[in-house]
Amino acid sequence: MTNLERPVAVVGGGPVGLVTAIGLAHYGVPVVVFEEDDRLSLDTKAGTILTRTLEVLHRYGALDDVLRAAVRVDEIGELDRATNASTLSVRTGDLTEDTRYPFVINIPQHELEPLLRDALERKAPGALRMGHRLREFADDGDGVELVLDGPAGEVREEVSYVLGCDGGRSTIREQLGITVEGKTLEERYTLVDLKVDLDLANPRDYPYLAYFGDPEEWMVLVRQPHCWRFLFPLPPGRPEPSREEFAEKVARFIGETDSMEILGTNIYSVHHRVAETWNVGRVFLMGDAAHLITPMWALGLNTGVLDASNLPWRLAWLFRGWADETVLGGYEQEQAPVAIQGSGALAEAARANMGRRAADVSAMGEGNWGNAFTRALLGVRLDVGGDGDWSMVKAGDAPLPVVTGDRAPDLPVFGPEGLVHLHDLCADSFVALHFADARRQPAIPRPTVPGLRHYVVSRWDAPHDSGLRDRALFDPADRLRRRFGLAGDAVVLLRPDAHVAAILPLDRAGEITARYTAVVGAPALSRA
Repeated sequence: MTNLERPVAVVGGGPVGLVTAIGLAHYGVPVVVFEEDDRLSLDTKAGTILTRTLEVLHRYGALDDVLRAAVRVDEIGELDRATNASTLSVRTGDLTEDTRYPFVINIPQHELEPLLRDALERKAPGALRMGHRLREFADDGDGVELVLDGPAGEVREEVSYVLGCDGGRSTIREQLGITVEGKTLEERYTLVDLKVDLDLANPRDYPYLAYFGDPEEWMVLVRQPHCWRFLFPLPPGRPEPSREEFAEKVARFIGETDSMEILGTNIYSVHHRVAETWNVGRVFLMGDAAHLITPMWALGLNTGVLDASNLPWRLAWLFRGWADETVLGGYEQEQAPVAIQGSGALAEAARANMGRRAADVSAMGEGNWGNAFTRALLGVRLDVGGDGDWSMVKAGDAPLPVVTGDRAPDLPVFGPEGLVHLHDLCADSFVALHFADARRQPAIPRPTVPGLRHYVVSRWDAPHDSGLRDRALFDPADRLRRRFGLAGDAVVLLRPDAHVAAILPLDRAGEITARYTAVVGAPALSRA
């Protein structure tokens, strides 16, 4: 058996591990997931899923059930705790020119995980193995042997690659000897889920996701599908509050109510720690194993899903023979800055703002569109060229032109089979979009390189006798061209994760194959 006939092992069956496995299965990569616990998490934690994560779940065919089980939210509110006055309202509805999901959702992690498990089972039956604790592993350069303690005793498994999604106390990271840099905050965070009527009997009309800032005691209020969730800091050295003290604290924020029932609580430590490297040989770190980010602004789980958006398509290209191992190097290059200087910096700024320790928050600019893009889509421009050019922050009242590294807008166009959204078009392929006048019959290459397709994009529909009908995308009113900010004819190269790999003038379209090969490696050309 060759190493690429063996499955990829995902160690850790939390949300990031499950999404990663679903992504691998989506691309047809054999996968097995080892989770040390014998059941999924029952803890009260992680309650908000951002727009970018919704897009990743959609790409992997795992979103519909999640949306049905969640509460959708189009406003992220920030209020002054002392006066109850709104200080900022981020309305995600301004993202309609960027995504088909201009909202975030609230769903508790213990309700999300079973839905992800079921999605994985549909795509890769039997891939999830509960009650398997990793003891040790050995990477011989051609594959990795895992030794696990299973329900019936020792289990040995030969795999091609190992993806460590085993959390902040990662066994894989520890055995690799990778150090973690950062800090653990002195204060802890407290979650309380309450059954309380704030809609009819005690109407408050708070946004479904509301941040109450205060220098003495701040709080986050989240409307979950069946309850209200309250998150607030617990000062250093303070013992866990009693249920009565929990209720008293909540009442200080929302006022007296006719009834209140505590459904569950959870107190946890808060970290800002990042692994010094995310890849050794055939082993990669993902999610909390690579970066523990303060879970403010929903930056914990959702940053981990960005990892799960990046690595699976790279492994898929390798397994399909369309790439060499060069393609895997881009994972840490692109994702590490996002976690360290991106999500980490945003979380720290958010904490300072909540505690009124900062006069302003550098992550929040002027203009609702920019704030919504930053908060809901994480504003991610990846460092696709390896030159340090990346960002997680957008600003302004109107959409900015798309640049290389940006996530492409998910707008509809009309293809040979009818309406198609841009992200669906590139979900399993690199796509070169040639923005040109279809009436002039531009030279649009037919597929010759595996994993790369070409289309002409034009507000003039391709006539049936043009020879372009099967490679034409009709863009009424130049909506997509305008959103890309293209003044002249150009070619745009999109990756399977919908990030822009290149933007070139149309007279340089001949360079697109070379740009593609630079990302994935030599096999893309040698197998043409």
